[in-house]
Parts: sequence; structure tokens; C-alpha cells
Amino acid sequence: MYVLQIVHRDLAARNVLVDHNKLCKIADFGMSRCAGGGARTARGALPVRWMAPEALLYNVYNHQTDVWAFGILLWEIVTLGSTPYAAMSGREVLTAVTEGYRLERPPHCKPQLYRAMHSCWHADPSQRPTFASLKAQLAELLDNEPSEGNYVDLDSFYQESSVYSDPSAIINDEDGLSAEYDRERRCFRE
Repeated sequence: MYVLQIVHRDLAARNVLVDHNKLCKIADFGMSRCAGGGARTARGALPVRWMAPEALLYNVYNHQTDVWAFGILLWEIVTLGSTPYAAMSGREVLTAVTEGYRLERPPHCKPQLYRAMHSCWHADPSQRPTFASLKAQLAELLDNEPSEGNYVDLDSFYQESSVYSDPSAIINDEDGLSAEYDRERRCFRE
């Protein structure tokens, strides 16, 4: 997107598609704009939980605001799709983020990976990494330290109490079907 000069403005796990080869593709370009196209007043609901402070306060959208959202997307991935700032209302998120609050490192996330995601949330947009540097940083984490193992300790994910989505809750879909999460088998039972 950066090469094509597109600012997505809604990077989030819900807008990432994964194909059978585990190739991720970004979708939902409904809020996207050409870089340098100027600020536009958004209509409808805004993805406040994924928005950078300058977008929240001044309606500024650029590649640096997409980098911020990418950091939130990384947090979503590490927490297996949990809602960012789950215990806060949208207004509380706006206040907290603009006052410097950042999502905490999930206990099962390795510090190296958290540093990469946290760098996306720098208050000064010019201090956030570029997508090219993030790609290099994440590739280095995966390639150069195989002795570290996984960067998300999934074995401890379900054993700890957390503010994330509770997978043991009953899941109801639109058809009225439900499933309960089996912690031992780590799957849903019908």
C-alpha cells in the first residue's frame, strides 16, 4: 500500500484475509485514500480503537497512522483476535490514547515482538517505523533467533487470567448454534 501511495485508514484483523497458503491479504478499502490527498471528514462509525492520536484529534491520516493501526493489528494477532482496550468505551480509548496510554504487553508475548508493536505507537508520528523497517524487523525476529522459539507462548495463553476475550464463553452465531470452548483440548465443542 505504501508503494502505491494508499492510506488504508482501517487496518485491523477483521480486514485481513488469509488464504489456504497462509498468505495474508488486506481487504476493505472503503475508508482508504491516496496519500497526500488531504484530510477528509469521515462519515459513520470510526475505528477508534485502531486510530492514532493525530487521527483522533485532528482527522490526520497518512502512512504513519496506518503504522499505528498495524501495531494494534499485531496486538490483535498476539492475543488471538481480542478487542483492543476491551474494558474501555470509545470515548475512554480516545482520552487514554491521547494522554499517552498504550496497550500493555500480553504476558504470553515475547518482549522482542512487543517492542516492535510498541514502536508503532510512538506519540510522534515521525518516530514510528516505516512499513519497510517493520518488515525487516519482524523478519529478523523470525529468522535470526530460532533458539527463542515462538514469539507467542500459546501454552500459557489460556491458563492466565486476562482482560482479553474469554474463549470459554459460549459462542452464539447467527443461526442460533452454539459451541463451548474446551480448555483441555483447545477447541470448541458443539
